[in-house]
Amino acid sequence: MSVLETLPSARLQVRDATLDDIPAITAIYEWHVLHGRGSFEESPPTISEMAERLNAVHLQQLPWLVALHSGIVVGYCYATAYRPRPAYRYTLEDSVYIDASMTGQGVGRELLNHLIERCEKGPWRQMVAVIGDGENNTGSCRLHKMLGFEVVGQLRSVGFKLGGWRDTLIMQRPLNEGDWTLP
Repeated sequence: MSVLETLPSARLQVRDATLDDIPAITAIYEWHVLHGRGSFEESPPTISEMAERLNAVHLQQLPWLVALHSGIVVGYCYATAYRPRPAYRYTLEDSVYIDASMTGQGVGRELLNHLIERCEKGPWRQMVAVIGDGENNTGSCRLHKMLGFEVVGQLRSVGFKLGGWRDTLIMQRPLNEGDWTLP
């Protein structure tokens, strides 16, 4: 059975996140913080901290999206500035988190695809994915590769979580015309 047969994209709605989505977003992320290796946070943020993060993304005029299945938030993604220094202003970093019960059903693909489309409407030229637990995070690596990202680097043993050292894999893809033209 294909992913699309499992969860048809017609039954999945992707829209901008609002403050009303924050409790569901916080619950999804809490699972990843406590049980996953992709996030290097070790203490889950509170609802108010997640609301501050959403507001910070909106203040940068960047997208934060949620995916809903049958009206329930089952995943989210957002873009942030890759680094704060001015020379990085045309480079974004993406983050994608899916409800643990919904992984492998195409939710991440729909979210990241929408995020890329939204970011290509702006002046940005590169998108970077910093993937916690590197090559062991096969779902995230496969998702990003499917949408045009390629591995550009790996930082070894930069995080210690759940009793072991964790690598970070860095993947990248061009947005718009990439570096083929000046901004």
